[in-house]
This record gives sequence, C-alpha cells and structure tokens, in this order.
Amino acid sequence: MGSQVRISQFPISRRTVLRAGGVIGGGLALGLASTQSALADPPWFAKLSPEQQVGQRVIFSYPGATPSDEMLQLIKDGMVGGLIFFGENILSLAQIADVVTELKAAHAQSPTSDSPLLLMTDQEGGVVRRLRGQEPILSEKQVGASADPLAEATKAGNGAGLALKSIGMNLNLAPVEDVYREEGNFDDRFGRSYSSDFAVCGELGAAFVQAERATGVASTAKHYPGLGWATRDENTDLGVVTLSQSAAEIRAIDEAAFTPVIAAGVELVMTSWATYPAIDPDYPAGLSKIFVDGELRGRQHFQGVTITDALEAGALDPYGDTGERSVLAADAGMDVLLCSGRDVQQGKDAVSGVTAALASGRLNPGHFKIALTRVRRLRDSLS
Repeated sequence: MGSQVRISQFPISRRTVLRAGGVIGGGLALGLASTQSALADPPWFAKLSPEQQVGQRVIFSYPGATPSDEMLQLIKDGMVGGLIFFGENILSLAQIADVVTELKAAHAQSPTSDSPLLLMTDQEGGVVRRLRGQEPILSEKQVGASADPLAEATKAGNGAGLALKSIGMNLNLAPVEDVYREEGNFDDRFGRSYSSDFAVCGELGAAFVQAERATGVASTAKHYPGLGWATRDENTDLGVVTLSQSAAEIRAIDEAAFTPVIAAGVELVMTSWATYPAIDPDYPAGLSKIFVDGELRGRQHFQGVTITDALEAGALDPYGDTGERSVLAADAGMDVLLCSGRDVQQGKDAVSGVTAALASGRLNPGHFKIALTRVRRLRDSLS
C-alpha cells in the first residue's frame, strides 16, 4: 500500500493526523489531573520501601523455561513490576500458562498483591509472535496489503488479546507504528510496518488497539518516534543508530502515525533507541527529555505510560551499565524500565541504580512519584 491508499471506515484526514498538539489520549485515562494531586501519598505507596517503589517500575526477564527461585522470591518481596517473556521461556501454551500461574501465586504473597504484575510479550503478528501458532497470523505488512485492512487489523488486535488472555498475560508489546520508507529496510524486511503511508499506519494501529483493549489486554505503540527511516542493517539492538530525516519529516510522518493511536487511547508507548539529531543531537529518543516530555507528552499530549525498549540494546553502549541507563531513562521521563536480557541480575541492577539516584537527589522524587502513579493506574486497570 502506497501513499494513495485511504481507508474510509475510520476517516482521519491528514490535517487531523498532523494536528498532533490537539489530540488527547483517551482509553484508561492514565494521565494525572495535576502534579499536586499526584504528589499526595496513596496508601499503597507509603507501605513500600524505596527499593519496592522502584521495583514497581522495572520489568524483569529470566532465562529458559522455568523462573528461578531467586526470581520468585523477588516477586514475593515486592521488588518486581512485571515480566517479559520470549521464545526460550515458552515451550507450549500449557507450559507458559502454568508458569504464569506460578508467578501470580508468588505475587499474591507480595506487599503489592493488590495490583497485578504486568505480564507481557511481543505478539505483533507474522514472524514476531512469541506465542507460536497463535493470532495474529498475518504480519502488519500483510494486514496493510489485504483486501480489507481495517477488518484484518481489528482481527489481529482481537486475536492477539485473546491469545495473551488465555494464558494469563495482560500486556502486548504491539502494534508497531513505524512508517517504512523503502522496501526491504529494517521494518519492512520482516513485515513489521503496516504501510509507507503514515495515515494508514495510524488508522490500522488504532483499530488494533481498540480491538485488543476489548479483550482486557493493554497495547503498546512502538518505536516512538519511529524507526521507518532505518536501513536494512540499522538495528538498535546491535549498535548505535542515527537517523537523519528532518524535524519536519519526523513530525509530519513518523510521529503523525502515532497520533490516531494516541487518540484511540493506547495504554503505553515504547520509545526507540535511535538518535534523531534534527530534534535531539545528544541522546537516543528513550533517553531524551526533548522527545519524551517535549514531543510525546508535549506536542502529542500522550497521557499514558511510557516504556523503554530493551535496556541491554547495543545502541546504549555509550551510556554506561544497566543502573546508569535506567537512571538516564527515568530522568528523561520513561515510566517503565524494560530489562529483557533474560538475566535476573539485570532487573536488580536497574532497581539498585534508580534507588541510589533517588536517595542522592539525582532523580526528582516528585517526578518519580508521578511516573509510579501512572504505572499503578495501568496495573489497576488490568487483571
């Protein structure tokens, strides 16, 4: 589908899509009414130690098919906000359902048991499906090229949500909202972009999110402001990626694809680890206050939860160890820190780093509390 394609069921004009500053995310109303109200300590906050408070913002991962005793104990101790699952963790639907049940049983013994863990995976469609054999069968590119793209996007969101819900998970790291520029580039080579047309990407992403929400599973739009400019071999997992499009193009095409999804109430937005010098020459998007507070929350009025991409990514090699990366991300305005290296120690290092930064005054405690409150509201909306 090229730039000539339009989908009529959810009419969104280019003027509407570009008017990012006037769109307010709906859905679960995760935004806070005011900074002042966010700073009042709710009962659940006061009963947690500083380490436990930080832990609620950290997503852990573990190697292999079975979580270790250490992983389970950290959950029982209230040190874990959630977990991400990969192919090596999932041998079958029955096996991972049993694991999720075990994790939830450990969480039931924790001081944060009144709010569920965030249990997530990447169930995008096509080749990127951690639950093998489950919906969405079609990739995003196949959805965009189908005879009825909106129907297929809706089916994909519903199918992904039902698949995750059936095994006890509550959060999907999808849809991808990147607008690919060239055939065979980083996004297109694996079918991870709906279209080279930002309006199509926005409409189909919004349909996916709305359908997934109806199943009780939260969605994540990624990789803000977009990796659609990246060439075939520019992979932030492996190394530093610098994307050179102009600020005007980033806002008019890449960010614009996120606008309908924000308007549809997407619960989370994942930032990319690429650097976009036209807007911030110094930091990757996920470490950039300019992108998180200025572009995403400022221009596009996103009020939901922000989540980093993988903190072990090669693109972050210049930014220190896990603790330092976590502090930089939190300081930039990221609410949830994703430790997806299948290493329990990585999550512990993130907790330690942010806790120390709070104690030293490097991180603003009021900003920390606002972010934690957003995460708590998301968790309270799920099961």
